[in-house]
Amino acid sequence: MIRYLPFLIELGLLVFCLIDCIQTDVPRNLSKTTWVFVIIIVPLVGGIAWLVAGRPERRPARDVPWPSRTAGFPEYERPRRSSPDDDPEFLAGMRRSDQTHEQMLKDWEAQLREREQRLKADEPRDS
Repeated sequence: MIRYLPFLIELGLLVFCLIDCIQTDVPRNLSKTTWVFVIIIVPLVGGIAWLVAGRPERRPARDVPWPSRTAGFPEYERPRRSSPDDDPEFLAGMRRSDQTHEQMLKDWEAQLREREQRLKADEPRDS
């Protein structure tokens, strides 16, 4: 069993480095395709070279509008925004919007009726 240990370590390193290389956005020093070929063709040396010279130094922090748990601000204590239907200003704006919309519809219907009446009046009557 112990004689298979170097082979298993090399295989684990190959798999880890290959997956890490594929998931990396921008590797250092070489292109992603070149790193994949180096890791596959020369497994032990390629894997170590990837860890030393190819892997990005640090992954960028996520840019999110809320604080993270690492900042000492637990999820359940995060301030919540109120929903729009709780905001009186929002509701008043919606009522105004509905009223103007209704008025526009009434004006449009009146214009349509007026056009229909003009078309009927202009229509020649066959006897």
